[in-house]
Amino acid sequence: MPLGNRCDPSGALHATPARGEWTGNRGSIHDPVTRSRLGRRWSTHAWICCSLSYKGQRRDVWGRNGGPGSAGAGWSELFFLDEVTALAAGHRPCFLCRRAAALDFQSGWQSGLMGGRAATPVRAPEMDAVLHRERWQSRRAAPEILSTDALADLPDGTVVAAGSRWLALREGAARAWSFSGYGAPEALNDRAAGFDLPLRLVTPRAIIEVLRAGYQPGWHSSAA
Repeated sequence: MPLGNRCDPSGALHATPARGEWTGNRGSIHDPVTRSRLGRRWSTHAWICCSLSYKGQRRDVWGRNGGPGSAGAGWSELFFLDEVTALAAGHRPCFLCRRAAALDFQSGWQSGLMGGRAATPVRAPEMDAVLHRERWQSRRAAPEILSTDALADLPDGTVVAAGSRWLALREGAARAWSFSGYGAPEALNDRAAGFDLPLRLVTPRAIIEVLRAGYQPGWHSSAA
């Protein structure tokens, strides 16, 4: 039976056979004996998005991965359809297994949110603090409501909720999200597409500015 570690664009976790093409974590949130989720949704503000493979390492998913000589759970593996999904949920690239992407993201943050003026690069904990306030699974404010016209001004890689659907924006079109992949493009300027209302912004505003600054997220193969 699938573990409850598949992440949707809001950051909520589900049990579904479709694993996706990316992994990541938000600390330790599982019981290694029952391989079930604990009551908490995160144990750290550092929510990261990782590569599925790193230096040939193998892990016992939601088992005991606390390191040599440790009986602890270690971090809890989560799975995402793609990086677009992970970013929408408020995860950022990992500085260990995806260092080049993390540095690009950091640079985009610097130019998109700070005007490139900071004397030293923005630190990961500073980004994490902002993202923790903005992502759906940790903020207390109501979701930002969008007009249909506002969709065209959002950068590629942004995810919005249209009624009960998740839509990822790319090249002037919206693609319906699912755990197994994306649907066919729906033109943003075609009112016949009939997006369900309300339209709600899912991707954190800070990440939208990073995307606007030129960060290129990884897309699932179905979006090619």
